[in-house]
Amino acid sequence: MIHGCFGILSGSDCVIHKMTEAPSKVIHVRNNDLLQLVQPFGAVTKLVMLRAKNQALLQMHDLPSAVNALQYYTNVQPSVRGRNVYIQFSSHQELTTMDQNSQGRKSGDQDAEPNRILLVTIHHLLYPITVEVLHQVFSPHGFVEKIVTFQKSAGFQALIQFQLRQNAVSAREALQGRNIYDGCCQLDIQFSNLSELQVNYNNERSRDFTNPSLPSEQKGRSSQVCSSFKYYSNFVSAMGNAAAIAAAFGGGLPPGISGTNERCTVLVSNLNSDKIDEDKLFNLFSIYGNIVRIKLLRNKPDHALVQMGDGFQAELAVHFLKGAMLFGKRLEVNFSKYPTITTAPDTHEYSNSNLNRFNRNASKNYRYCCSPTKMIHLSTLPQDITEEDIVAHFEEHGTIVNTKLFEANGKKQALVLFETEEQATEALVCKHASSIDGSIIRISFSQLQTI
Repeated sequence: MIHGCFGILSGSDCVIHKMTEAPSKVIHVRNNDLLQLVQPFGAVTKLVMLRAKNQALLQMHDLPSAVNALQYYTNVQPSVRGRNVYIQFSSHQELTTMDQNSQGRKSGDQDAEPNRILLVTIHHLLYPITVEVLHQVFSPHGFVEKIVTFQKSAGFQALIQFQLRQNAVSAREALQGRNIYDGCCQLDIQFSNLSELQVNYNNERSRDFTNPSLPSEQKGRSSQVCSSFKYYSNFVSAMGNAAAIAAAFGGGLPPGISGTNERCTVLVSNLNSDKIDEDKLFNLFSIYGNIVRIKLLRNKPDHALVQMGDGFQAELAVHFLKGAMLFGKRLEVNFSKYPTITTAPDTHEYSNSNLNRFNRNASKNYRYCCSPTKMIHLSTLPQDITEEDIVAHFEEHGTIVNTKLFEANGKKQALVLFETEEQATEALVCKHASSIDGSIIRISFSQLQTI
């Protein structure tokens, strides 16, 4: 078997080192926070930290994974916490020391005693995996009592407890090595040595299907890190690089988007202070990511701070909304010097809003991100709605050139074409989440040019 290494060199004053070593599964790394850079290309099976040198050696699951990572970062400059990182193959072909902090197992452990609790590691994690997804995958093999998910150096992992041991055995035999989605999210399933899972909360990270009355979170718990907000933000934080995010866009980021920004809060200026409010800003910025909180600056009425769910979502908002017209003003959208917005009486909280668009189907919603257009797309409409009803609901915001009602998956949807982008933007910020005959409608920009 061919083994191998590659390495990562970090530091603001470093230069890229010439790759003089032959390709191998082992990667040479400098900087202690670099697992996230290579995990999208495959599982990291072994890790040796060289703490005195601020370096590390990473061994990938196979040689192609290491080669793919090196090839990708030949054209993309990776960074961690604002510091450039450089990668090269190591002279080592195989590592013999396991990372003491990882969940990795020696080959002999794979024959552990069958148990009703499975330890599942997801390799090639290019799409979010939620508790609901795991339940859907494993429940056909028996009653799933509990699921706990977590992030370790081995990657995204989950513990899944069945009611019966034979159910877990059946699930492992049927699912080991299979992909949840085509070409990615590969299941590596082993038996756990735990006898019982303890689940304290029913939320996006854990679930006790035998006790639906558990709280969703500990009261009073808060986080100072914007990327810990909601599941997709956790996913982006865990993956932490443009390669993983690009998968949500079908393989490539939009032009001008780096996918490496870490600043979560944006400053919006030149607002029409007579017509804008927090909810209207939420409607506009939620197209590009989940919103944590929004604050209008009372000493500068035409300024506002918007805290997005993570740095990538903030980058999308800055990129697509800079220069957009709204209520007769051309918006200025830039990254704020403040990492977060402090909770206060004059801030509006949106972290628990069910109108945040990226808690589910995040990869689908990312593909619809674009600059404001003349066309808006309406969904969750009442079944008996007419085009006349739509025109009556939106005509106060501008000249409607054309409308089209259609049905998709048994649900009524519509396209509305305005004369200008500014009119369509106004309609979206004013009427997203408004009610038509008891239905709360959802609005986004459409990239179609004509109806």
